[in-house]
Amino acid sequence: MARLKDLYKKDIVPAMMEQFSYKNVNMVPKMNKIVINVGVGEAVQNSKAIESVVSEITQISGQKPIVTKAKKSIATFKLREGMPIGVKVTLRGVRMYEFMDRFINASLPRVRDFKGVSLNGFDGRGNYTVGIKEQLIFPEIEYDKVDKMRGMNITFITTAKTDEEAKELLVKFGTPFAKQ
Repeated sequence: MARLKDLYKKDIVPAMMEQFSYKNVNMVPKMNKIVINVGVGEAVQNSKAIESVVSEITQISGQKPIVTKAKKSIATFKLREGMPIGVKVTLRGVRMYEFMDRFINASLPRVRDFKGVSLNGFDGRGNYTVGIKEQLIFPEIEYDKVDKMRGMNITFITTAKTDEEAKELLVKFGTPFAKQ
């Protein structure tokens, strides 16, 4: 269960200390949290859509998500301030490592024509976001119970100062990046 956490302490920390010549163990970047975000634009017309997304994200993450609400009213989208338009969950600690392990080892290999995750998801501050086109790649989701294909953003927030450090940390955790 906490396989990745043990891997971090035993293998990743010493390797990164040597590679980036850190003087202190606390300088080595670590995973801070993982945020899973799903935008549900159809929730404006169909209020039941939010409920199905909440149940799917609960199955995927093992934690109940919060419903995000619109900050502003937008007349062209028939959107009013305060209407539910998305779902997000923040994972930390053991749940974060467990989700990361399942995502890398069980879900990503189920993506059709998978050649690795894109290197364009880094934000310049050591965080990485990957977009998923359909929730069916997760083994927890049953195909028969899915009402609509929905995508999601999964953001890996690290304590790394640069994208290079964050990329190396994610590579050491086993993230399969696409060859450039």
